[in-house]
Amino acid sequence: MRAVVYDEIGATPEVREVSPPEAPAGGVVVELRATGLCRSDWHAWAGHDDIALPHVPGHELAGVVSAVGGGVRNWSVGDRVTVPFVEGCGRCEWCLSGQAQVCPAQEQPGFTHWGSFAEYVALHAADTNLVAVPDGVSFEAAAALGCRFATAWRALTGRAAVQAGEWVTVVGAGGVGLSTVMIAKALGARVVAVDRNAGALAAAEELGADAVVVAGVSDVPAAVHEVTSGGSHVAVDAVGSEATCANAILSLRRRGRHVQVGLLPAVDGHPRVPMGRVIAWELDLLGSHGMAAVDYPAMLALIASGELRPESLVERVVGLEEAARLLPVMDRATPTGMTMIDPLG
Repeated sequence: MRAVVYDEIGATPEVREVSPPEAPAGGVVVELRATGLCRSDWHAWAGHDDIALPHVPGHELAGVVSAVGGGVRNWSVGDRVTVPFVEGCGRCEWCLSGQAQVCPAQEQPGFTHWGSFAEYVALHAADTNLVAVPDGVSFEAAAALGCRFATAWRALTGRAAVQAGEWVTVVGAGGVGLSTVMIAKALGARVVAVDRNAGALAAAEELGADAVVVAGVSDVPAAVHEVTSGGSHVAVDAVGSEATCANAILSLRRRGRHVQVGLLPAVDGHPRVPMGRVIAWELDLLGSHGMAAVDYPAMLALIASGELRPESLVERVVGLEEAARLLPVMDRATPTGMTMIDPLG
């Protein structure tokens, strides 16, 4: 099969012919129809995750089951499927309680094993992790659900428990940030979007953001406090840096809830967080690490009804060769939506 491969951390990725995967026991092989180019893939390429080399990246995916391993009960060849980027083992207390996203024995395509920048990918514990893609949902929209969109959904619903009428500040209007804006508006929240990129802020406004703040020009926390008359109830860092994390936390009102979605790689030690404010204002700091397959139905119902439109967040679709060129420069990119890859195109 054709796949994007790199041999060393930070090395130039290239498209090669490699051996296709075999279905693991309890798992499946999926012929890929769409996969997302996500900043998390860049983190692995840059050496912020432990990966085995050579490596095939990619963790947001959708396609058709092409082979089924022994012991799989619920899936057959030809099924249209997607999967959360965290594959729970299906056996531990966390998986059995519906919390596969924190499974201690989790697998992650594109991290713990070869991922989806390829024509085929192997997926583990299919009966725990696979999600059926309805006929009315495109493969591009379904692929967006595996990481950015589902993470945004759970960050707002499962972690922050956003209520209608509350203010939500979204720092970073890339793929996960725009997903957060769309979902927050569908939940009845009021939204402030923060970004450096005018195009990204324009996209956030098109999705219904009530206010936008230009980072690097405005004092972000001060601007948010003014717009919201005292700070937002919920803040989401959808980028992952000391500055964006601090801006999100400092944008909160007293007793507010912060959700950290963007990965915070260590620079000169652990990232610095304004804990004085956290203590004095009794803020809640929450992590959000994807979403288990059992939690997909409520989100899929809103997609089927048209209230959520993840396909509208897809900015462009590229092939594997273009994906190989784009991966190393993701930290410098200024997207106004999601880039999807057609592995067969």
